[in-house]
Amino acid sequence: MSDPMRPPVSHHHPQATSPRSDPSRPRASLRTAVVWEVLQDALDRRVKGTGRDALDVLDTGGGSGRFAVPLARLGHRVTVVDPSPNALFALERRAAEAGVADRVKGVQGDVHGLFDVVERGGYDAVLCHGVLEYVDDPAEGIRNAVAALRPEGVLSLLAAGLGGAVLARALAGHFTEARQALQDPDGRWGAGDPVPRRFTAEQLTALVEGAGLRVGAVHGVRVFADLVPGVLVDTEPGALDALLKLEAAAAELPAFHSVATQLHVLGETTGAREV
Repeated sequence: MSDPMRPPVSHHHPQATSPRSDPSRPRASLRTAVVWEVLQDALDRRVKGTGRDALDVLDTGGGSGRFAVPLARLGHRVTVVDPSPNALFALERRAAEAGVADRVKGVQGDVHGLFDVVERGGYDAVLCHGVLEYVDDPAEGIRNAVAALRPEGVLSLLAAGLGGAVLARALAGHFTEARQALQDPDGRWGAGDPVPRRFTAEQLTALVEGAGLRVGAVHGVRVFADLVPGVLVDTEPGALDALLKLEAAAAELPAFHSVATQLHVLGETTGAREV
């Protein structure tokens, strides 16, 4: 996913900037707007619920800090766990350039060995974005992410959607690959597919509920954005704003979850909504 942006000051931290949108980078806005709205609203609720301006956030598979650094700009303390030394080096550089190096920590590891490198039950929020597609056991990965939460916390889960891949292959004229993805247990369209596993909304919500959380929200991400020609968004007056509004309107509707490129599920522990 592309980097979130730096618009107006957040209400709960004097130096913070909100990553909700940025008209100067349309593709980034289209790819992240829905996730950021849901995530930031959830964190705002935890700020009110805890009475603390700064939350402890764990970003599993957070790479170079595309989510971590903007969250640190909001004043939160973010720990990124990623298996790639190169990604963690990029994270360190990005955090320093953003002036939040004191609020971002990177450690090498993965979600299966999570508690070899981080504290169990030590975080107000856990991000698990683009991780389940690549792990051997998604259920174990989710259980570990949930075990890292405090008694009242939130899980932000983002994973590749099956329907979006099927639709994309079909629209590209690869009908046999589209049918293969539809029938394959892992949602793969063939040996050359770079994504090891895709999910339906039902599969993701079952994983979250199976780990002991309640599902607070399910959103389709990039329902239309990957299908619209870039030249239209970049050159047609008002197209970006209209498409962003369309994405937001469709994101919560179950009918569009089945064709989204990605699916976002917000999982909440008992009491996480109480403020």
